[in-house]
Amino acid sequence: MNLSSEELKKLSESAAFSPKEQMQAVKEKEEIIFFGVPKELSFQERRVALTPDGVALLISRGHRVIIEKGAGEGSNFDDNEYIQAGAQIQEDVTKVYKANIILKIAPPSFKEIEMMQQGQTLISALQLSTQPKNSLKKLVDKKITAIAWDFIQDDDGVYPIVRAMGEIAGNTSILIAAELMSQGKESRKAMFGGIIGVPPTEVVIIGAGTVGEYATRAALGLGASVKVFDKSMYKLRRLQNDIGQRINTCTMHPETLAEALSNCDVAIGAVRSDSGRSPCLVTEEMVNNMKYGAVIVDVSIDQGGCFDTSEVTTHEHPINVKYEVIHYGVPNIPSRVSRTASKALSNIFSPILVKFGEQGSLGNVLRNFKGVRNGVYLYKGTLTSPALGTAFDMPYKDLNLLLGMF
Repeated sequence: MNLSSEELKKLSESAAFSPKEQMQAVKEKEEIIFFGVPKELSFQERRVALTPDGVALLISRGHRVIIEKGAGEGSNFDDNEYIQAGAQIQEDVTKVYKANIILKIAPPSFKEIEMMQQGQTLISALQLSTQPKNSLKKLVDKKITAIAWDFIQDDDGVYPIVRAMGEIAGNTSILIAAELMSQGKESRKAMFGGIIGVPPTEVVIIGAGTVGEYATRAALGLGASVKVFDKSMYKLRRLQNDIGQRINTCTMHPETLAEALSNCDVAIGAVRSDSGRSPCLVTEEMVNNMKYGAVIVDVSIDQGGCFDTSEVTTHEHPINVKYEVIHYGVPNIPSRVSRTASKALSNIFSPILVKFGEQGSLGNVLRNFKGVRNGVYLYKGTLTSPALGTAFDMPYKDLNLLLGMF
């Protein structure tokens, strides 16, 4: 059909005012991931890696979650809560270990590693000081990618899970001290804090890190008089600024520390070591000179303790008495308040786990998120941690090279 120039002009004008279809980018479908959460078997570990709320978030994104029967009992999460959140409850733990990604709190035992599948991804604590070499070699043989949650960083370079557990341990250490001061035949039957007309409780906190900061906050909130010791002037100054009120701070001079301990009612050990044993800063003689019925809560006990008289105790039998001073030496204080600790862990884990589905592959997650990459110590069976390589005399490679990031 031949159209005149006038007819073509009218046709083009009418087309200009007609609605047009617009091209829209189609979002790629997220990868469906199978997450497995076994029950913790480690000594005194009551926490669980995912709460029902965390499970519900993953299920809402189309993922699959399998929980070993009773995994949440230590944190007072019932199996029915997980079922309502969309998880599958499995009594046979070997089926849990068939998931793509295994989520644990404590490092896996050799028996648990044997149940793992070739090429799986494991997210758990690393705990350098307790990592057995034969377990590490077994993970290597199975081509496991292992991510240590205690080395995962956020966008600001902070270790969010370590900090959260430190906050809990600091707060809880003061509550434990308050309980030991007022209850039990060894106690002084005294109230923690201070009221009008009665001198306040004298508290010495050794260490100005996260644990020390939150122990200080809790003690001040209850009306105690607090003195904080640390070898770092920077940490003491930062603590002073963060607290927002004037507190007594001292550098770590043995004579000054000994005098403060002899007058205090409560001493909190909050010193951490990046590797190996925590430094022992309080001698047996210093403890011997403390008041009758004084309380020591050694939060550093999982690294050996910073009090010479500290001994490892249990949640069932948490104290021992030396030189008429009450010692609390239970490792893993956050496990004492396991429900709160599990919620804190799950709140940090869940958004990270969502990224695994959004990115489509483990490699993409590690390339795009430096904080998660920082937690990797095994990548598809290749050791990438210099600390582990040096400790066990094993070869290791740069993770960035393995990911092709250079």
